[in-house]
Amino acid sequence: MQALLYTLAPVLAVVLGAIIASRTKLQPGLVAGLQHLAAGVVFAAAATEILPQVKHEASPSATLIGGAAGVATMLALKAFEARFRGPMALLAAIGIDILVDGLVLGLAFVAGEKAGFLLTIALTLEVLFLGLTLTNELAETYRSRLRIIVIVSAMALLLPIGALAAVPVATLSPVMIAGFLSFGLMALLYLVTEELLVEAHEKPDTPLISSMFFVGFLALLTLEEIMG
Repeated sequence: MQALLYTLAPVLAVVLGAIIASRTKLQPGLVAGLQHLAAGVVFAAAATEILPQVKHEASPSATLIGGAAGVATMLALKAFEARFRGPMALLAAIGIDILVDGLVLGLAFVAGEKAGFLLTIALTLEVLFLGLTLTNELAETYRSRLRIIVIVSAMALLLPIGALAAVPVATLSPVMIAGFLSFGLMALLYLVTEELLVEAHEKPDTPLISSMFFVGFLALLTLEEIMG
């Protein structure tokens, strides 16, 4: 229930991203800077909260199996996006992406309340861009801004569904929980390296824009230290 409550923040971020994208066009440099910031925050959350939990269990088999499943899932999603085109394929791909984000957030709460809280901050920034991206893509097919916002908002509801899917994990053995956390860790690393940063580098780059990655990383690291 706590994970479901926290999913309200990223759900609202998706809707906000849709509203912003439907009304104005953001400057590429600003978008790139914010994507670097989000990547730094997500990377810090993965490194400070999820990775230590996986290492604490010290189960090579759980780490390998869970991590391999995470990599395979994200690469399969990438292959799907590359093979199929059109609005329905786009909705399916981003829907799966949002569902996985919800699952990872739910897994973070299995690791602990602080891990869940910090990952909520990270994923809220990440899904904001999903809302922006999906809205811009759908605008090429649908003329009604209201229809686009409704579609994107409906997609955002996959976040709490994904978080619910992680609830049974809490009842499993510590070794199996470590395997699921390894899955979530790989999904987060893929999100940083193959989505946020790749998209950010497609836009004009400057030292200031690149520095936003480290601003995001240090900001979340500092917050984690303050929370103890």
